[in-house]
Amino acid sequence: MFFYPLALLILLIDQYLKHLVTKSIPFGGVIPLLGNFLKLNYVRNTGAAFSLFIGFSPYLAVIGFLVVIVVIYLHYRFPPKNFLLQFGLACLLGGSVGNLADRLTRGYVVDYLDITILPVFNFADIMINFGVILIMFYLVASSPKKGDV
Repeated sequence: MFFYPLALLILLIDQYLKHLVTKSIPFGGVIPLLGNFLKLNYVRNTGAAFSLFIGFSPYLAVIGFLVVIVVIYLHYRFPPKNFLLQFGLACLLGGSVGNLADRLTRGYVVDYLDITILPVFNFADIMINFGVILIMFYLVASSPKKGDV
């Protein structure tokens, strides 16, 4: 019941934040938030997570479509009572569609959160990673324990 509304909310927040960044910060502009540790840094990422595969945006868009299809399939494959799994899948879907929308409309993903020790990322990336962590937690928590066969 909450799956698509949550994914849509994540998508809308992601796109709104990216809109704010592109309208408020010049490309390459940096705004310190917590000294040198946390900054807003408007960059254009034509690669994947952690700036891997730079310049492969068209191929990454195809992979993004496949991820969306698989996530929707898994949503229907598992019952809604698996709340943790469904929540993780919704986060993964919303974040994936957010970055996919960027690739399709801009040809790159807008990244803006810059923590000195990490590559620049965005809200969609956070939701994708959070979703994967929730799914992994669900899989570990629901796997049969030794002797439960």
